[in-house]
Amino acid sequence: MKKLLLLPLLVLLLSKTQAQTPMEIHQRAILVDTHNDVLSNELITHLDIGQLQTTGNLDLVRAKEGGLDAQVFSIWCGEDYGKGTAFAFANREIDSLYALIARYPGKITLVRNSKELQQAVKDNKMAALIGVEGGHMIEDRMDYIDSLAKRGMRYLTLTWNNSTSWASSARDETLHRSSLAHVGLTDYGKQIVRHLNDLGVMIDLSHPGEQTFYDVLATTTKPVIASHSCSYTLNPVFRNLKDDQLKALAKNGGVVFVNFYSGFVDSTYGKKVAVFLHEHKRELDSLTKIYHDHDLANIRLNVIYKAESDKLRPPLSMLIHEIDYMVKLIGVDHVGIGSDFDGAESYPLGMDDVRDYPKITAELLKIGYTEKDIDKILGGNFLRVLKANTGN
Repeated sequence: MKKLLLLPLLVLLLSKTQAQTPMEIHQRAILVDTHNDVLSNELITHLDIGQLQTTGNLDLVRAKEGGLDAQVFSIWCGEDYGKGTAFAFANREIDSLYALIARYPGKITLVRNSKELQQAVKDNKMAALIGVEGGHMIEDRMDYIDSLAKRGMRYLTLTWNNSTSWASSARDETLHRSSLAHVGLTDYGKQIVRHLNDLGVMIDLSHPGEQTFYDVLATTTKPVIASHSCSYTLNPVFRNLKDDQLKALAKNGGVVFVNFYSGFVDSTYGKKVAVFLHEHKRELDSLTKIYHDHDLANIRLNVIYKAESDKLRPPLSMLIHEIDYMVKLIGVDHVGIGSDFDGAESYPLGMDDVRDYPKITAELLKIGYTEKDIDKILGGNFLRVLKANTGN
């Protein structure tokens, strides 16, 4: 009789044991990537990312293979866009995402909160979210914030590398501090933070300067994010976050989403790539004229000279160490994935596109992370902070 009672428990234990392969754990988790720049590139290349592509890091076919459930699509334009042009360009990129969803309604859908995101996963569709990367795209206007929010903006990166009239960037605070009209948030900047809180739009602190960072934390009433950042301690570049910043973000209840870019992960990459670019300057200049975009030209140059560029890439272990360092510093509840795919020319070896996310799960399991830990890193932490901002 006791054996009969124990039999269902034994079957359950065996089934759980059999289901613990890295890929099964990966596929069960909800995977959210908080930063991809493919829309900016799509306006130039006109590629249909609903179909399998041989270039770039993301399309809907490869995303399914990599277990990517939700993607925050970055809406970005450089500092050469300003008043009269930046907001319009942001809307062009949002239009392109809307068009993609209209072409493939069975594969992808726009979501605005955690409840809709989880429903999209149940419906076997990619959940698409919108993140606006650069406060210059609101052109100092509150009504533009309202408009972007109505179209689906789920986070606003307060600055890109360029400062706004109301917030200073990490680049400018580091390299051009003496020429800034202000450092940190102005009173208007604080009004913007409060308005974003009211709208349920997450505040992204990946590009803003250190003073802006702390001014935001002193102003916001909701958890913030850093959508694509790495550790300054491991690699002291202005775009990475210092330990005290990471601890303050965790205290706020926020999440840092680890960037895959080689230049943020590997402290030796900058010097190596400078030599590479010098050797191929003529080709890079030609490609820039063709694409009218230096970053996209740089990405293309690395494809052309792939054997050379691969030698510059850090090992995957450095990316895993980045994640592990942050988890040990601020806790597993405050770390996620923000690849910056399609926004840079180089990523660690083995991380070539969205099909490679399962490698992260496998490597974290090897160093002792539990399935529960991995669920949080891959998407659970994002769902929490999204719900804390939107209310559902």
